[in-house]
Amino acid sequence: MTSGANMLDPQSELEFFNQDNVEEISQLAALEMSREVIARKKSSTIAPEKAYYPDSVYVMAANIFQGIQIEKPPDRVIIKYGNEPLPCWFQSEDESFQRLSYELAFSTLKYQDILETILIDSYIFPSTKIPDQLSSLIIVMLYDFQDRKFQPRVLPDNEESISEVQEVESLLNSFKTKLAAALARCRIKHDALSIYQILPETVRRQEQRASTLPLYAWINTGKISPEEVYSSLRRKGYNKVKSILHVDEKVFAVDQHCYDVLIFPSHLKKDLANIDLFKDYKLIFQDKSRSLAVHSVKALLNMDDDILMVNTGSWYTVAHMSILTSNNTSKIFVCGIQSPDKEPDVKKLFTKMGCQNIEILPETFVGIESKDHRLQNVKVILLLPRCSGLGVSNPVEFILNEHEDTSLLQDLSQGGPPKSKLQILVQQQYEQLAHAMKFTKVQAVVYCTCSVYTEENEAVVMKALECQTQGIKIQPYRLSPPVLPLCSLKEIQLSMDKFFRVEPSDVTNGCFLSILTRERDPSETVSVKDVLARAAAKGLLDGVDVGKSLKREKRRKKSKTSLPKASANDNNGIQMKITEFLNREGKLSTFRGEVLTVKTPLPPKTVSQVGTSSQVRKPGRPATNNTLVTTLMKTTCPPRPEERPTNLRRTRPEGRVIPLKSVEIALPPVMFPISSPQGVRAQIPANNFYYRLVGSKAALPGYVPPSPPRRGEKSKESTPSSFLKHPKPWL
Repeated sequence: MTSGANMLDPQSELEFFNQDNVEEISQLAALEMSREVIARKKSSTIAPEKAYYPDSVYVMAANIFQGIQIEKPPDRVIIKYGNEPLPCWFQSEDESFQRLSYELAFSTLKYQDILETILIDSYIFPSTKIPDQLSSLIIVMLYDFQDRKFQPRVLPDNEESISEVQEVESLLNSFKTKLAAALARCRIKHDALSIYQILPETVRRQEQRASTLPLYAWINTGKISPEEVYSSLRRKGYNKVKSILHVDEKVFAVDQHCYDVLIFPSHLKKDLANIDLFKDYKLIFQDKSRSLAVHSVKALLNMDDDILMVNTGSWYTVAHMSILTSNNTSKIFVCGIQSPDKEPDVKKLFTKMGCQNIEILPETFVGIESKDHRLQNVKVILLLPRCSGLGVSNPVEFILNEHEDTSLLQDLSQGGPPKSKLQILVQQQYEQLAHAMKFTKVQAVVYCTCSVYTEENEAVVMKALECQTQGIKIQPYRLSPPVLPLCSLKEIQLSMDKFFRVEPSDVTNGCFLSILTRERDPSETVSVKDVLARAAAKGLLDGVDVGKSLKREKRRKKSKTSLPKASANDNNGIQMKITEFLNREGKLSTFRGEVLTVKTPLPPKTVSQVGTSSQVRKPGRPATNNTLVTTLMKTTCPPRPEERPTNLRRTRPEGRVIPLKSVEIALPPVMFPISSPQGVRAQIPANNFYYRLVGSKAALPGYVPPSPPRRGEKSKESTPSSFLKHPKPWL
């Protein structure tokens, strides 16, 4: 490695200091000292940290920048960055170290064009002989040098130094005046007080939002309850508030959309990272958009439904889904790991967090067959496709927390991806969503991005719905409304078309969420067995014997198929019994409508009676709305004195009996007002579903007709007090 002095070209330096440039340099250098404080709010907040970047941060930031730097066409390339990264002897997993390195690399990337112009205008390039592998280190250190207003870096005596960093620092210090002048000319050219104002408007808004974006963390309820978290935070000096507008205080709030997500002011990140709640994985930092996605999936699940998660990015998202379904029998399948050698570390992470229902699939999502036997019980797919990420306000935090590809930084540094790259992303998103809709057993797909582009959101979903393949036995998908609570009028307005949207703001990143569910088959009927099984799985039938109800359901189904109508012999037997009883009833002056249950051999049915006023009516609707009752009540008019009723549907003189069709009505069990339970209760069917017909009492064996009521005296049978009342008729 050549020293910093050998990198200089003395002839170029002498040519720069001619008489014409002396006055301009002094004026521009003085102008460089005036900086706009408001526009550099973020830089001023972390200036003390930037003033003391250690050498190892420079090296790591240089290697990150080398991988994400924006390449120029070959005919415009002046500064070459090489292909080999700098050797980094100091490898640290410390989050603060990684954050400093990524922030420095991302800031350099945003100003790449300006910094390259300064290096060329100051004659550092191409006059000096600099190895290509040091170019990324030079431009990274130049950004920090100008951010310190070209002041020297002060390091502790015990700070470990790296030779490459020391050489580049000497080079920049020797070109200090030229660099300041070049920067000033650049600002004058763009009519800007600082290079911050030269950035695109979208990037500037993104920086402003990032400076105030709060921290989101979800509670690992598998290890600790929310109440215990609140108590622990209060002991640490944190106060629970309704909003986190108190940015200068130690406060926290509960998110309105996700009950297990807490919000903290951004300046508390370092303090929170050192408390046991975060060290023990009881609280986990994560972007809110991921929590919205997993809570949407949770709202669509039954107790035993499995889940397939695609492109999760952060393993914390998988862990959050696992914790939310820990009380279910659900299993979570995750599509592949980008680096198979990291699988043991991932499993250790899940063990520390208390996750047990996760299975990692080695295949990519598009490589999994829709009829894969492992996924036959998967009912919901969570799709988090790779997107432009333009709704992300703080890209560095998002990448560190979500383990996203660092190429996202390249797009966001320029205000968004180029059109060609956006088209590639859109095509990938559509292919993944279309593939998810091919799984025949799946009933819902949750599609979530952190983009604000319509092309990646609504357009992808609508295209997938229009182009879905429809089979004979497969119901098509439809767009369903959000399952998350809408907490403001703006959210309601944004969700009018059934999409859930959160716009980027000072308090949250942008988010788009869509739910696709299969249309219900109109021919599909839900049996009592299915309803009871689901209720039992959810713990709603504790203490109730479900087995008996299921047996009753089977007997009921059997009776429906085995008795289309009564035989002729049965009809004759019933007619004889009815005629015999009507002979004894001939002198009655009134004819009361009663409830009959006709007993026939296939299957056995008995006849029982209930007073008219004790009929169980459907809530909110009069009993006369029942089709059967409406039809049969027409036959209950008083008979003529000289004629005897012989038919239940027509007038009595007809002398014929037409067999009645049975109608099934599922009602709560009721007590029958019969004074002789031993003789009649044995004839009541075992189940509690009664066939209610309006007709004569004549078919009741052994029935003794009451004497006609005296004039002016009400029949005891019609008074409510004569019936047996049960305090809880549904039991």
